[in-house]
Amino acid sequence: MTHTVFILNGPNLNLLGIREPHLYGHTTLAQIEQRCRAVTAELGLQCEFRQSNHEGVLIDWVQEARALGASVVINPAGLSFRSIPLLDALKTLDQPVMEVHLTNIHRREALYQQSIISLGATGVICGLGPLGYELALRAVSEHVKSTATT
Repeated sequence: MTHTVFILNGPNLNLLGIREPHLYGHTTLAQIEQRCRAVTAELGLQCEFRQSNHEGVLIDWVQEARALGASVVINPAGLSFRSIPLLDALKTLDQPVMEVHLTNIHRREALYQQSIISLGATGVICGLGPLGYELALRAVSEHVKSTATT
């Protein structure tokens, strides 16, 4: 059975490529999705790529991933710094959770430096732009392989 990875994107990430390109670059979310689909195909993973500007929708998707035994790669965007309900949902997952940020949040203004979502993540990748998603998918694949053989 093929392992599924939910790649979840939070508020305003639908504006990638046009919103603050000096911070987030010119790559669009559609281009990131294409790259993620290519990497998941290479790794033999099933991909569910989604974006919402609504916290509750993201929580519903995390719960859906839990019910399916899927892993999650998440860029929670602005919800990273204040969404306890999203954190609580992520903490219920039995599979890996990789948190991704396009920018290095530790070099940003103080209000962007401490992600509470990290408390529910298996790993965190920040500051590597769209490549962070690909690395997160590779980390999920390695984790799934290592737990399947033990």
